[in-house]
Amino acid sequence: MRAYEQIHRASARAFIAINFSANTRSRLLGLRDELQSNSRYGKFSPPENLHLTLAFLGECDAKQTAAAKAVLDALTFEPFDITIDHVGHFKRDGGDIWWAGVRDNTALSNLQSELTARLHGSGFMLENRKYSPHITLARGVVSEYVFGKTEPLRETVTGVELMKSERISGKLTYTAIHRRVALRH
Repeated sequence: MRAYEQIHRASARAFIAINFSANTRSRLLGLRDELQSNSRYGKFSPPENLHLTLAFLGECDAKQTAAAKAVLDALTFEPFDITIDHVGHFKRDGGDIWWAGVRDNTALSNLQSELTARLHGSGFMLENRKYSPHITLARGVVSEYVFGKTEPLRETVTGVELMKSERISGKLTYTAIHRRVALRH
């Protein structure tokens, strides 16, 4: 193995997320497909990459990955429902980032706040901006489309996962490497 490969494998880009049931993922794909059919251009999220990020960790070595797993293991939360009920976009030069938004939710906010506090306490340097829960549908989108009223979509959160992000054969792939299940699940 070459030195570059050893270094490359010693760290991984990571984030902590909520993944969705097949039903929720299917409905999110419907929104993504509606956007795609009404856009001139964009990079549309594959079904398996649709998730709700709680914290982006960046490049993590083995020690940081172990610390992130310990943080997840220390989380305590009961199952709770979230509602995805609107679509929006962040304006960007060269194309916008389109997303499905999550309605304000105390249980989600509390979980995300506890998670980030524990991560900070374990030495992680996280983005310092207000948490805006959303599921990315596409990036680099050029479109004038305006979504109508979105039918609310409810998902019960029963777990949180540490995810690894990597390119495999040129395709961005997210893999769960550790899971924390809600109490009384």
